[in-house]
Amino acid sequence: MRKLTSAILAIGLAVSAPLAAAAQQLSLNEISGYLNQLRTAKGDFTQINDDGSISSGTIYIKRPGKVRFEYNAPDSGLVIAGANTVVIYDKKSNQPAETYPLARTPLSIILAENVDLGRAKMVTGHSYDGTATTVTAQDPANPQYGNIQMKFTGNPVQLRQWIINDGNGSATTVVLGDMQVGGNIANSLFDTAGARAGSKR
Repeated sequence: MRKLTSAILAIGLAVSAPLAAAAQQLSLNEISGYLNQLRTAKGDFTQINDDGSISSGTIYIKRPGKVRFEYNAPDSGLVIAGANTVVIYDKKSNQPAETYPLARTPLSIILAENVDLGRAKMVTGHSYDGTATTVTAQDPANPQYGNIQMKFTGNPVQLRQWIINDGNGSATTVVLGDMQVGGNIANSLFDTAGARAGSKR
């Protein structure tokens, strides 16, 4: 269950494409606009957990407020955000699913209806290494919930990876694969009540 619990730290928004060098540092307005324009996406991800173990799977995104992580075997886990709640379900465990308020995770920053990285005290880091722009963001009202460090390239803007740093000093990295952007994704995939009941979708 520990590995799946760390999945809550890995939830974020993921849209990537073949790597291309950015011409210059992306502004916070450009990044906010990119996230706000995204509505649905599906693709693969690789997760590097705090203990060094590696997980992989498929992510489904439906903004605002919805994301689903399906973990491949041997993990066989499921993480769903919907209805302002995050549910972590381990199919191999006899324990009930773990639940968290969405507002208590950095995920809430980028799944919001209106992403505004220009908000006072939200962004604590904004840098450029010649290829990618890195932005570190937190909930200004609750910095104790941790932060999300996102890496973007430009031309066009794409999110390549992110690191979630929780309030306990743990870090989880997610590397993004190719994503299919747009199209319909059923709301039933984000049924947190079904996940809590242990249903397999």
